[in-house]
This record gives sequence, C-alpha cells and structure tokens, in this order.
Amino acid sequence: MDDAKGLRSAGLRVTAARLAILQVVREGNHLHAERVAAGVRGRVGHVSTQAVYDSLHALTRAGLLRHIEPAGSPARYEVRVGDNHHHLVCRSCGAVTDVDCTVGEAPCLAPSDAQGYAVDEAEVVFWGVCPKCRAEDASPERAHAGASPPA
Repeated sequence: MDDAKGLRSAGLRVTAARLAILQVVREGNHLHAERVAAGVRGRVGHVSTQAVYDSLHALTRAGLLRHIEPAGSPARYEVRVGDNHHHLVCRSCGAVTDVDCTVGEAPCLAPSDAQGYAVDEAEVVFWGVCPKCRAEDASPERAHAGASPPA
C-alpha cells in the first residue's frame, strides 16, 4: 500500500509533511524526531518541530509507525509495524538494529504472574556492542593511542 492510501485508510489527512515523514523514517534507521524533522525540511521546506512531533504521534497512534525508546536514548521511529520483532542496541554508538523474535508470535514472553493483565505484547531490547564499534576498539590505531570508546 502506498503512503497516501495508508494515511487515508488510517483516517488521516494526506499532507506533504506526513508523506515526507513516512519516507524519511523508511529510509533511515530508527531515527529520532530531530533527525526526522531535518529530513522532512530537506524535502518540503519549513516544517515546525512541533508539527513533526504531532505527526509522529498521529502516525504512531494510527499504526503506520512504531515508536521505541531504548533506555538513555530519545524516542525513535520505524516503519516496521505489526510484527513481533525486537531490537539490538549498541552501547557504544547507539545504533539500533531489528532482530526477529525466535518465538514468532506476540507476546513472545509471558510474565511469571500477569496480575490480571491481558498481555498482548512484550518489548525486548538486547544491549551489546555492534560489529563496527568492536572492530574500531580492536584497531591497532586505538590500541596505540590508548583511546577508550565514547561513553
């Protein structure tokens, strides 16, 4: 389904800014709102940061975007919605990567005591160091310089 049809079927007005937001998020990698806003401005000209935030929230509520918020990181957005996937987050550079759930259907985990809740989703974030940062840490230049990875 194209973006305009997706917006209409979600009951949202089709605007140049909303179309640009969907394109920027699709082309990016778990972008935070400021990066989305910069990308949108590069496509359609001036759009207020508040308008971008409002649209991101509307698109998320409509199920066209997914909002994730890894600890210590600003909220990030992606177009991969409606499936049961999780995320890998690099402790060094903050990169976020999708990873499929091995169980397959939501929720892939169940609490030991649901306390009466009807659990329909489990959000899992795996933390580690990405291959790029691991390679940089192992590089001879870094070893000679005695540099440590960024905090």
